[in-house]
Amino acid sequence: MKKLTMATGLLTATALTVALAGCSGGSADAGDGKTIRVAYQTTATFNAMQTLMENAKKQYEAAHEGMTVELVPIQAEGADYYTKLALMNKSASTAPDVQYEDTFKIQSDAAAGYLLPLDDYLAKWDDWSQFAEGAKQAGLGADGKTYGVSLGTDTRGLWYNKEIFANAGISVPWQPKTWDDVLSAAEKVKASTPDVIPFNIYSGKAAGEAASMQGLEMLLYGTEDTLYDTESKKWVVGSQGFKDSLQFVSDVYQGGLGPSLQQALDPNIFTSVTADWLPSGKLAMALDGSWQSAAWVDGGSAPWAEWNDTLGIAAMPTQDGQAPGATSMSGGWTLAIGKNTKNADAAWDFLSTAVDKDNATAFSIDNSQIAVRADVAKSSEYLDANPSFATFSSFVDTTHFRPATEDYDKISNQIQVAMEAVMTGQSSVSDAAAAYDQAVIGIVGEENTQKG
Repeated sequence: MKKLTMATGLLTATALTVALAGCSGGSADAGDGKTIRVAYQTTATFNAMQTLMENAKKQYEAAHEGMTVELVPIQAEGADYYTKLALMNKSASTAPDVQYEDTFKIQSDAAAGYLLPLDDYLAKWDDWSQFAEGAKQAGLGADGKTYGVSLGTDTRGLWYNKEIFANAGISVPWQPKTWDDVLSAAEKVKASTPDVIPFNIYSGKAAGEAASMQGLEMLLYGTEDTLYDTESKKWVVGSQGFKDSLQFVSDVYQGGLGPSLQQALDPNIFTSVTADWLPSGKLAMALDGSWQSAAWVDGGSAPWAEWNDTLGIAAMPTQDGQAPGATSMSGGWTLAIGKNTKNADAAWDFLSTAVDKDNATAFSIDNSQIAVRADVAKSSEYLDANPSFATFSSFVDTTHFRPATEDYDKISNQIQVAMEAVMTGQSSVSDAAAAYDQAVIGIVGEENTQKG
């Protein structure tokens, strides 16, 4: 497995280098101030950004004679996208003017000098008043300045196949009250339908941030512990909640309730879940995001007309059913301006075009996003577009957000290491948790940690 991972990493790095060379050589005029280079993510099951960027390009170029928008789609999952974007930002000749930026990367990328503060532009932009306060906070750097404008947010819960559950003797609609209820349902599916994967929870380094956020943090924030104490501004180590969360992951993978290790450690597992396993009935239950149905609706990347009839949605319960009874995680993505831009005003004009009411409405519908603009969130066009919006929007009441610190990215990586160690059986839960604690202390210093 280690050899496979290393080989995959080398191939990925090589591919990224080649792709970067292609980007840098494709636009001789990108640094002349008349061309706006826009970098963003696409995947096999995520084409909503491509549609948004193409529409914004047409609108912007029609309104700004003599200006050109160069679209730079980066087809990559999770961590590979972050790596490619970082490579682009390391050189002024390849750095984008506008980029698709995950909220959890804003502080570290701003600190690295990749992003331009937007406060002066936002102060003059009437639309800024439409954005929810939480969405505004998501774009803040450690210095209190705003570096990103939110495209939308999300929540997470349990998607489950109603027919498979019914065949396993599980009453639907289904709403588990504890972690044990989730594992019990997976056990029943395993016994009744052995050729179906009972449960998917992302885990390990291949899944990247999805493992940290949609995996361990969806568990940890349902315990009595947390990842980071926002009052003391210290990272929590030695917590029982962290160990219990790792034990849950171990129970799933070592108990034969999840995908095989080969499947789970495949970087393309996201496409498998969305475009294959759920639509074809190969997966009974998935701890996943509100955006999933974007792939299944008409015009999506993996159309599936029966998705709303086939699947149910349940809130992820807290560990023992303690108040508030359910938990979720929220994040989201922004558009940001690169600090190396040759024409910040033009970059802002493009960014503000891309996130105006009409474009934000279309993107929220296309990507099954929870709207962050008030005028979009209350519009009938948005509310009537997707039957899952109301359910996932209700999870906002019990949601949590990742720690907005420069260190989070490194600590998230250590979460993935710990998860992979227990899912593969290479380490006991206690040893993996202890190794995580030591890694956190090494990253932030012992004075910036506290016992859980």
